Order: sequence, then structure tokens, then C-alpha cells
Amino acid sequence: MPQRSFLNLILIFHILISLLIPSSSSPIPDELSQIPSFFLQYAQHPEVFDWMVGIRRKIHENPELGFQEFETSKLIRAELDRLGVSYEYPVAITGVVGFIGTGNPPFVAIRADMDALPLQEGVEWEHKSKVPGKMHACGHDAHVAMLLGAAKILQQNSRLIQGTVVLVFQPAEEGGGGAKKMLEAGVLDKVDAIFGLHVSSSYPFGMAISKPGPILAASGFFEAVIGGKGGHAALPQHTIDPILAASNIIVSLQHLVSREADPLDSQVVTIAKFQGGGAFNVIPDSVTIGGTFRAFSKESFIQLKQRIVEVITNQAKVQRCNATVEFNEDQKPFFPVTVNNHNLYKHFRTVAVDMLGTKNILDMQPLMGAEDFGFYGEVIPGLFYFLGMKNETVGKFEQGHSPYYIVNEDVLPYGAALQASIATRYLLEHSPKSTSTKEHSHDEL
Repeated sequence: MPQRSFLNLILIFHILISLLIPSSSSPIPDELSQIPSFFLQYAQHPEVFDWMVGIRRKIHENPELGFQEFETSKLIRAELDRLGVSYEYPVAITGVVGFIGTGNPPFVAIRADMDALPLQEGVEWEHKSKVPGKMHACGHDAHVAMLLGAAKILQQNSRLIQGTVVLVFQPAEEGGGGAKKMLEAGVLDKVDAIFGLHVSSSYPFGMAISKPGPILAASGFFEAVIGGKGGHAALPQHTIDPILAASNIIVSLQHLVSREADPLDSQVVTIAKFQGGGAFNVIPDSVTIGGTFRAFSKESFIQLKQRIVEVITNQAKVQRCNATVEFNEDQKPFFPVTVNNHNLYKHFRTVAVDMLGTKNILDMQPLMGAEDFGFYGEVIPGLFYFLGMKNETVGKFEQGHSPYYIVNEDVLPYGAALQASIATRYLLEHSPKSTSTKEHSHDEL
């Protein structure tokens, strides 16, 4: 789109805004429905698109793990400064919380996670990770770029904002429970609703996917040390074999789901860590195993945790071993079930249909994956959704947490525009009828 056409588009929309939000009347539904398509056109303009791509690539080249996102946070703050967006920092060590709008109620939040994963990138391209052993393998670099894109859209069209949009740049989603620490910091105390998204390589490009109710499972990690008595492999009668004990424990743990859980109550126990021994002919003194457990209800999750301890300790005794079980909740907090608020789902679907069309909105089946976005939903009405980016003409799209994970950067304008539209329309539809469009007090922040 030529620069002149782009400026004309902005001018036309600002004329629409003046009709849309006269200070003494409610928004007009037909005109509300035009916001998403305008925001998408704005985000797709080469100047805005290239800016978001540049941000995403800078973050991708310099990945940082949970609560270590200091350079990522610095980049975010620099961009917010350029946009003229006020913010609080630090929040939960490296987090940033921005504010756009009047500073008055209602408050609606849109969130992006910032942290990378401890993986060595296997994709060879110009902007490959420059940090050995660290990689953005779950799209968080794209999430940050899209939230900054939403900030740019919202700031450009700030007259539309009838309340306050809270921009949540959150650290440590990958097991660190950054969302919990953001809540503990109190910056979201006045927020009425929160929306989060995740790019998805499972769904076609341009689709928005979600559902009301439970969408992602509760999850926790555990680690157990099984102690025995080491010795020579040729003389097992003089040893107490912790490898054999650990093997029996692993098999027994699988029975928790296959024989104790209701088949209609989804649960998972996975052992992903087994460490023990260093020689072919020596039985070790101890073995360490570890893994994750997941469930779709709080009650099932608590029951599963209790049974994991019982099975590990009692099965170890059967094999004449001892066992200790740790859940390390301080370092890896349990994630609650992510539950989508029904009313917010209706709002999301309405806005998404206006932007993408009914055929591109899909109700999904719940996933056993977990997200610390669930912490927000325990105290604030929340809605989490996925944005499809799969396009085989661009490349092969691996699932998240793969060293060969790639992001289809064409999705960036869609995420930015959808988050901005969801927040803007939420405030327009929930703002007090007497609120003046000329109020820009920030006293309540």
C-alpha cells in the first residue's frame, strides 16, 4: 500500500471514529464490526509489518530463559518509549506492564510471554539464535512482536479506547510461573478481563482457534531419588538394585491413568528423566527419575499428586529400596487448568469472525498441554486462544519445543490486529455510558 493510501486509510478511519463514539451515545454495532478489518489493514502495511518482523528477529537472535529476559525487556521498553506508551518496570523481575487509554476503568489486559527454551537451534537461517543452547522454540518472540504491534495500533487510534488497555509482557512462562508472580506484584488488581494468544503450527494460517471452558490442563513436575546398594553386576545378590526398582515404579505409575482414573477424566503421567549408573558392569547406589503429571480438574490433579508419592515410595520398599519424592514447587510452580470464560469466548468469537470470517474460526478439543495463563483465570476472567500459522509453502512446521521450530512471520499482523481489536471492542462495549472521550486522566494507575 503506498504511503499516501495508508495515510488516507487512517484519515478515513478517524472520521469513522468520530461517528462511532460520540460522547453521549453508545457504539454502533455495524461500525464496531469494521474495527478488526481496519486494524488488520493497518498492521499489514509494509512499514508496520517490517517493524514487527524486525523486533521478532532481534528477540529470536538473543533468546533469554525465564526471569533472565533483561535484554528482551530493554527492547520492549525502548519500543514503548518510541510509541509514547507509559509502563511499569520491573514487574516480576523482568516483566513490563504498559498502559494505553484514559487511565480510568474499565481495564482490559492483553498478554505476551517473553522467555525462550534451553534448546540448541537446528534451523539454519540468517537470524538463527546467537546464544548456544538457547532458542525461541515456542513462538514467544512472535508473541512479543505482536503485542508491541497491538500497542502501536492502539496508540495510533487511542481516541477509540474508552478505558485502559493493559499490556502484559510476562517473563518465565516455560515452567517458571511468571504469570503467578505478575499477579503477586498487584499490577493487574484492577483488570476486568485478560486475553492471551499462542501461535500454532497445528492449524492452517489465518485461523483462530479456541473454546469456552477448560482448554489446557493443570500440570506439575516431580523428581524422585530411589536409593539402594550398589555393587558388581556379576554379584547382584550382594546389591539392592535401584535400577530394577525404578523400572517397576515407572510401570506402576502408568497404571495410575490406565487403571485408577476415570477414562472420561483426561490425565497423563509421563516419566521423561531416568539417570543412574555410569558403567556397564556396576549396579549404582541410586537412580533419579522425573517427569510431569497433568489433569483437567483440580480434584484429579491433587489425587494424582498424592498417588505418585504413594506409588514411588511403596514400590521402592517392595524392592528393598528407599525413595524420596520432590515436586520443587518453588522453582517450577504447579500450573492450574486454563479455563476460558464463556462470556469472553463469545466476545472473542464475534471479533474474530469480523476479522477472519466464520469459516476461519474453529472450536478446538481441549489439549493436555499447560499454560501459566491459567493463573490469571483463577482471579480474572480470561480467554486464551490459538492463531494458526501453518503454511506448507513457507516450510515444514514442527510442534513447539522442537529445535527445528519455525514461525510464519505472516501471522504477526493478524495477532497484533486481533489482540488490539479484542481489547478495543471490549472497552467500547463495557465503558460507562457517561464516559467522555476527552477524559485522559491516569490517576487510577
